[in-house]
Amino acid sequence: MPVRSGGMTDVDAVVVGAGVTGLTTAISLAEAGLRTRVVTAEPPSATTSVSAGAIWGPVRCGPAERCYPWARTGLEVLSALAGRPTTGVHLLSGREVCSTVTSPPPWTGMLEQMRVLGPAGLPDGFVSGWAYTAPAVNMPVYLDYLLHRYTCLGGTVLARTVPSLESVAAPVVVNCTGIGARSLVPDESLVPVRGQVVVVENPGIAEFYLDHGDGGSDYVYLFPHGDVAVLGGTAHEGAADLAPRPDVAARILRDVSAVFPSLRGARVVAQRVGLRPVRPEVRLEAEALPGGRVLWHNYGHGGAGVTLSWGCAAELTAAVLAGMPTVRR
Repeated sequence: MPVRSGGMTDVDAVVVGAGVTGLTTAISLAEAGLRTRVVTAEPPSATTSVSAGAIWGPVRCGPAERCYPWARTGLEVLSALAGRPTTGVHLLSGREVCSTVTSPPPWTGMLEQMRVLGPAGLPDGFVSGWAYTAPAVNMPVYLDYLLHRYTCLGGTVLARTVPSLESVAAPVVVNCTGIGARSLVPDESLVPVRGQVVVVENPGIAEFYLDHGDGGSDYVYLFPHGDVAVLGGTAHEGAADLAPRPDVAARILRDVSAVFPSLRGARVVAQRVGLRPVRPEVRLEAEALPGGRVLWHNYGHGGAGVTLSWGCAAELTAAVLAGMPTVRR
């Protein structure tokens, strides 16, 4: 992995954080002609992003009037990447089901193949649901793709813990630290929502499945990514422990195998835990730093980091370019 140690060199912008939001933002700025660097305490493979399921959908984020346009951009970009083996992105069909009468969220209207399910399309015990096709992402592969795309643009990644955002020496500083922004900014409105998944060898399941449960903190879902399937999951608000909990893993395997009996005895490949950075509103805004520098915040994407990343990066990049007298190419 091209992660370097040492001091910073002269750049136009430094992006702090190497999760999906940080790497996507760095790519967008670099493709616009800026000299950039990513500074990160953890490599992409150790960020919260790697623990995502992941399928497109603006969930646990707001406000809708900002998030939905960002999500539409993400839908377009990810759909264009689908099918390229090195990206880890593929179009995936499946269904979401509920045991109570529930309507599809408004964002499903962006999906051309979305349809509401009738009783014949629902499992026993469920009364509502909908089916659709959307981009799904194998996160370890996708993060490697983003890192390679960024370094091919001349970008570099520096392994370093940033003591404060104000201390970063660059004309433009971009804060993409996810849940880390809670202490780094600091921002107490940012709350961790712990997610745990189990990755197993896929016995041949080709469609995703998501049971919302009864609004609690435990879900039942499966996202197949070729030879592996990601099983989940949890949404434990306020929990910040990162070690997989054996009892949670056992519950996930039990509940998902009840829906898909072919998973019984499937080999566990990995267990992952991530902290969704949930905030009342996604924070995408700038503030002034001493010396005429600008600090951009780009965090608080909740459960929609992949979904919103390209839209947020595009808006941020356009604003940065508008505020810079020249762009060095």
